[in-house]
Amino acid sequence: MNTRKGYLRALAVLLAALVLSGCWAIPLSDISRLWTETSTPIATPATPATPAAPATPAAPVAELPIREVTATPPPAVKVAPTGQELGLVELYQMVNPSVVNISVVVRIDLDATGLPRFFGPNESIEQYQEGQGSGFVYDDLGHIITNNHVVEDATQITVTFSDDSTAAAEVVGTDPDSDLAVIKVEALPAGVGALPIATSDDIKVGESVVAIGNPFGLSGSMTTGIVSALGRLLPSSSTASGGVYTIPNIIQTDAAINPGNSGGPLLNLYGEVIGVNTAIESSDGTSSGVGFAVPASIVRRVVPSLIASGEYQHPWLGITTINLSPTYATALDLDAQQRGVVVLLVTDGSPAAQAGVRPSNETVTVEGTQAPVGGDIIIGINDHPVRKFDDLISYLSTQASVGEQIALTILRDGRTIEVEVTLQARPH
Repeated sequence: MNTRKGYLRALAVLLAALVLSGCWAIPLSDISRLWTETSTPIATPATPATPAAPATPAAPVAELPIREVTATPPPAVKVAPTGQELGLVELYQMVNPSVVNISVVVRIDLDATGLPRFFGPNESIEQYQEGQGSGFVYDDLGHIITNNHVVEDATQITVTFSDDSTAAAEVVGTDPDSDLAVIKVEALPAGVGALPIATSDDIKVGESVVAIGNPFGLSGSMTTGIVSALGRLLPSSSTASGGVYTIPNIIQTDAAINPGNSGGPLLNLYGEVIGVNTAIESSDGTSSGVGFAVPASIVRRVVPSLIASGEYQHPWLGITTINLSPTYATALDLDAQQRGVVVLLVTDGSPAAQAGVRPSNETVTVEGTQAPVGGDIIIGINDHPVRKFDDLISYLSTQASVGEQIALTILRDGRTIEVEVTLQARPH
């Protein structure tokens, strides 16, 4: 299912500025690109939604009983009990029954001219569109992990298992900021178990991986490849101000990821889930050998909270930053080897503002470009070095919690100081 659900989402994305309201960075390697660098469009690989003919509203999905669960995920036991990597045939046979096809129905409102309702005052017409994605079983209670963009705004969700049996599902919790969601079926087919979530984050570039999902609606498709890169940043949800939050530590793979793979597992050769396939970088919406997956480290933090409370609170500083490049460092009379992130803006009332973090207050001309100066330069968080924005947002996303007091190591006016900040929940 397309992450922005047809042209309604596409139009909304075109209207949004690529700004991060919480901790936003403009990554730079050259000061001449300070205000002009843009990112290559990234497509989410859910099957594009196909508008259906006007129809009567779909019958609501029956409410399913919810069992009481804890916020602790099930233990991740290796599918290969001997610790040996599985062959591809064996891995597929063991894992595929736990990978599901997710079909959704989403209602859209059109006016009498066929345009989205917000384009005019004409009487609206109810219409429905369908889409597909993937998911995988998380526990024996029927919880299934998928992408938020697969089930967002769905009025009806149907899960199809590898034996072609189907079940209605309900949304348990969603987190747009990590593009993760949990849905639930009342019962699993006999013999279908949970896939283990990898407990180790020791993933290496070059490691062999497998993706299983439903590209283009072709259920149970497996592709293979390697981990192409680690530590990528991926735009996620939009903010109320029109910005975009960022998912850190994204896994890049050359395993073919196509529309319909969204929400499916990216696995190592032990059969453990190391990531949830969520996006591709492509000019035509199909695989070009650059796919992205939300890492298991984020899945382990977010999913238990979605099951327990239906949401996840991301820790938030409330700053806008820019990476300190060699040219930029020289312009600030620092050693060219100095790294960190320069604070450009501090949101009023944010944790950073309350702690006295200083934003830039003037600009200077560097090689014909206006560069902000005067702001704090963050070089560490809780004794972890911060060389670039990725380091900062990665620590906040995987090791920090709302309500926690953290220590920022800051360069200010030529001195190194520490500033204590109590983190708040990220606003929307």
